[in-house]
Amino acid sequence: MKKISFLLFIFLFAASAYRCPDFFSEGERGPFPISLPDGDASGAYLTIDNNTNPVLSWVQQVSPNNYRMFYAVSFDGGHTFEKPKWITTSKGIYPHDENLSKLIYRKNGDMIAIFAVSNPSKENKFAGLLYYTQSFDNGLVWTEPKQLSPAKSESNDERYFDMTLLPDGEVGVVWLDSRKPGKAMTSGHDHERMDMMEGSSIYFSKTDHRNGFIEESRIAESSCQCCCTKLLTDESGELHLTYRAILNDSIRDMVHSVSTDNGKTFSKPDRISADNWVIRGCPHTGPAMTGNQSGLHFAWYTMGTGKGIFYCNTTDDKNFSPKESISASASAKHPQIISNKKGKLAIVWDELNEEGNSRIGIQTRDMNGKLLKTGFLTPKTVNATFPVALPSGPNGILVAYTKKTGDKNQVFYDWKSLGE
Repeated sequence: MKKISFLLFIFLFAASAYRCPDFFSEGERGPFPISLPDGDASGAYLTIDNNTNPVLSWVQQVSPNNYRMFYAVSFDGGHTFEKPKWITTSKGIYPHDENLSKLIYRKNGDMIAIFAVSNPSKENKFAGLLYYTQSFDNGLVWTEPKQLSPAKSESNDERYFDMTLLPDGEVGVVWLDSRKPGKAMTSGHDHERMDMMEGSSIYFSKTDHRNGFIEESRIAESSCQCCCTKLLTDESGELHLTYRAILNDSIRDMVHSVSTDNGKTFSKPDRISADNWVIRGCPHTGPAMTGNQSGLHFAWYTMGTGKGIFYCNTTDDKNFSPKESISASASAKHPQIISNKKGKLAIVWDELNEEGNSRIGIQTRDMNGKLLKTGFLTPKTVNATFPVALPSGPNGILVAYTKKTGDKNQVFYDWKSLGE
């Protein structure tokens, strides 16, 4: 196999300090490519390092049927990024924009990358496994990958995970798993029966210092088997989980659960909205969640009691506001929601237009969820999907996504001002 040099990158980021007060205008300078020019790239993910610098990661093809996980750090709030690095031990990655590979930094600078590999079987040709690798020297050396579930012989389908830093300094992770118990479970105040004949269970694990993920527990049954999960630690130290549950045999609505003991136990899940979407299948678009001074805020896709992407919030983790439409397009999917230091909310998503391209939509709301502005981040002529977002500075937003040109994909990023 021809050796590929990962030190040769042709991209120069010349407009490092450019700012635009109107993030809905077209014809602006940027956005900027960050992935290698050769080979498909997708699966953009944004996080921060232990010094709160933005970090953008993605999955890149380096040779036929061979993908690796790359990442780059920004030291100017997301205007420019340093030369990308690759995670040497991220072998066998199966690229999937909804089942994102992800990177997290602990407060001491230790890094953990989790990525998905294919694990087909006679029972499920789409099955996959999750592996993780760690670095204790700022990415110079990475440990040999380990399967996320400690029960390696029992777990044969792990996907759609999320992770967060816990108040005790450890990393918590949730994922969808094919292992299911033999009895039903009820959910929240409605006591809906969760069907155990389909869907996935949700498992939780946390790190034991540098020993990795040692123990696991099943915390939810049954979730939609192909929608991503969201895990969030709020400012008070509570751990929040949201996912698409399967209720009453065929209703697939979003639910929320909370842990006050670093993931040892979770509350019974409550529906954030009674959409009552009956569907015998998986829409491949999970929920998004963020927190600010006024509580928790959610964005999700449904085709029950309305169609498209919706928003709601809660101030007490139990009572949820009536849902509000973000986009009424049935093709509007994959929402992400963030809040900046001042509590202002920004929501991004993708949706098809009349020209057959997928555009990146963007909406802002105040800290209490009041609608401010809605528009598009990308022009009609660009085909862009699966956006991710990160607050940048007091008023900025950093957005990354996959840009499709013919049969080739690249990862791009853009910085915009949300205004005061």
